[in-house]
This record gives sequence, structure tokens and C-alpha cells, in this order.
Amino acid sequence: MAEYKKLKYYFDKELAQLLAKKIKYYYKLFNDKDFIKNISEFVNDLELKDRVELITDNLRKYLPDDYEKAVSYLQLILGPENPKETGMFTEGYWLMPVAFFVEKYGLENFDVSIKTINEITKRHTGEYTVRPFLEKYPVKMLNIMKKWSKDSNVHVRRLACEGVRPRLPWHRRLKIFIENPKPILAILENLKEDESKFVQKSVANCLNDILKDNYEIAMKLLRKWSESKNRNTKWIIKHALRNEIKRENQEAMALIKD
Repeated sequence: MAEYKKLKYYFDKELAQLLAKKIKYYYKLFNDKDFIKNISEFVNDLELKDRVELITDNLRKYLPDDYEKAVSYLQLILGPENPKETGMFTEGYWLMPVAFFVEKYGLENFDVSIKTINEITKRHTGEYTVRPFLEKYPVKMLNIMKKWSKDSNVHVRRLACEGVRPRLPWHRRLKIFIENPKPILAILENLKEDESKFVQKSVANCLNDILKDNYEIAMKLLRKWSESKNRNTKWIIKHALRNEIKRENQEAMALIKD
């Protein structure tokens, strides 16, 4: 059995070397030696988020100053899409600094950033990267994410839901949807019968988030869904209500009875 390795330790000199090699193939002016040196010098004393940010900031330092040109090279190194519903961290972890590059430096370049997030999530995940864009451009982003919720790619459909979760772990809460989650309900409606368990879990987790701050809004939607005979919708309802069921909430328990 392989020895367990904390995620943070994957973001080290070896990852710097991997990224440098991939980028140098397309961008011959990339200063791979200084890039690797800067990361090697400081990375060992850092925790996960700071390690990712260190790599991201050095990408910004050694890629072209023009954001669109810089991102064009990052798009080239993304590699093949992930055909599975697993592996976005175990295999796609090395793209975390690329995703954070878009999150940290791409807010003022909306179109190219959103295109890049769409591509990243097919290999890793864009669930954290979209959140600053949702805060800055809520109407524009919700329209895009409604379209994503109907995408043929399972990772893009999941992103449409996971990205709008009010209380997504590992990232700051989306106050706009904690205060009023109604704008994201249309996305959940589009996904309530999704065949993918990967997507179903995301929908259920999003509803679980909403229940914590806007109980009645979530319950109203779940009551409506409880009239459905669709097995996927039924699974989502039960998983969304898991905490309420543990508390023996009678209203919740009534909704999961066949």
C-alpha cells in the first residue's frame, strides 16, 4: 500500500519543474531556471494555499506581462480532458496554480478567463476560481452558469452547481447567495434529474448549504421536488436533507418517504 502523502507536499520543486518543462515547450522565453529556483527556495516552510500562491505568483512573474498572452500559454499545457468523474485532485492537482492564476489575475479579463475556467474544470476544477467572478459579475456569471448546467460535459455541469455553493469548503463564503439564494435555484432545477452521481452530490450539497441559512427557501424547493418519481431527484432530496434527518426533523423525514 502506498504511503499517504499530504496534498501540500505535491506543490514543491518537482511540480515547479513539471510546470516549467510544459510551459517552456510552448514559450521559449520562459525563465525556467529562476522559476524553479524561486519556488525551491521558499516552498518548504509553507502550507498548501501559500505553496499554490507562491507557484502562481512566479508564473505571473515569468509569463508575458499581457494577461491574455500569459493565459494562452497556460491553456496549451492543460492536456487531455478527464473522462472520469474522479481524479480532479489526485490526477489534476498540478493545475491548482493555473486555476489560481485565473482567479487572482484574471478578473479584469472576463471573456478569456471564463473560457479558461471552462477548460480547466474539464481536467481539474474551477469551483474556487469562479467565485470572485460571481461576486464581481453576478448577473453575467449566473447566465453563463445556467448554460453550463446544460453542458454535455459532466465536469462543467458540476461546476455550474459547485461554484455557486454558498458555503463551499476551502473557500470564502458567497455572501450574495447566503443573503439570497433564489438566483441559483434555476441552476439546481436544471440539474435535479442529472444521471451523474458526481453532479447529484453537488446539487445535494448546495441545497444542504442553503438549508443552513435559508431553510424555508430550500424546503419549498425540496417539497416541490418530492412530488417527482425520478430516482435521481429522490436521491438528491435524501442527501440534501441528511443533517435534518439526523436531527429527526419530521418535515424532512416526511419528504423522503416513498
